Amino acid sequence: MIRYGAHAFVWIGEWTTEAGNHAIEQAGKTGFDFIEIPLLKPATFDAASHRAALEQAGIEATCSLVLPKDAHMPEHPEQAKAFLLSALEQVERLGSRYLGGCIAYSLGTLTGYPPTAKERQTVTEVLRGLAADAAGRGITLALEACNRYETYLYNTLEDARETILAVDADNLKLHADTYHMNIEEEGMYQPIVNTADVLDYIHMSESHRGLVGSGTVDWAEVWRGLAEIRFSGKLVLESFAAINPDLAAATCLWRPPNQGPEVLATEGLAFLKRGAAAAGLA
Repeated sequence: MIRYGAHAFVWIGEWTTEAGNHAIEQAGKTGFDFIEIPLLKPATFDAASHRAALEQAGIEATCSLVLPKDAHMPEHPEQAKAFLLSALEQVERLGSRYLGGCIAYSLGTLTGYPPTAKERQTVTEVLRGLAADAAGRGITLALEACNRYETYLYNTLEDARETILAVDADNLKLHADTYHMNIEEEGMYQPIVNTADVLDYIHMSESHRGLVGSGTVDWAEVWRGLAEIRFSGKLVLESFAAINPDLAAATCLWRPPNQGPEVLATEGLAFLKRGAAAAGLA
């Protein structure tokens, strides 16, 4: 059964203990099943406080992250491993069972060349070890494909799928994002169908990162693909109510979205539920 979530940046621009608990509260009030928490700074993450807030709100949490520049996995595998292990510890303390996002690379780190076989092999080896650690904690990992302007390493769903299959761990899945797909894929339907064996988590995000349904993403093809594979994973509303200072340059987010947090959240959730129902997935 599909579960509906929202990225915390729908409500806040930066994760602090106070702001994070506010986002958790708002996600619960809006009617989401879970909130996606950006675990960008594991060392200062207050898992105990947020776990209590989640219990109070009656929702669950997934986590996502972006590797720091000094932990870009192909160049700094040991630093990447250490950062991800610290993140996994916090995910476990939080009581979450999911860590996805840019777990193999730093956004904005570009070499000027396509990824090499050696780089992909380094990522495969590191992720294989991390997946084993995560499995012992009951946590699923997911690798996200991002557009060419933010990373050179994994741009299409098939790019990421190849590494996921090479790692060969039951708890490593594919994290898709319709914003990135709208830039990189030849269409929405076929990539979803072609990666159904590993696809588990989708950022439902508009072409301008604002209100879903008001941009150029071909949502009819997204829903057609999800209906074809009988998708039963997690759909996550990803709109940005404010600009995160740590990610602004890498993601090129220079202006606020076309709607405020309440509209992004309430109308966004309604949009997802209507689409799922029409696709026979509700």
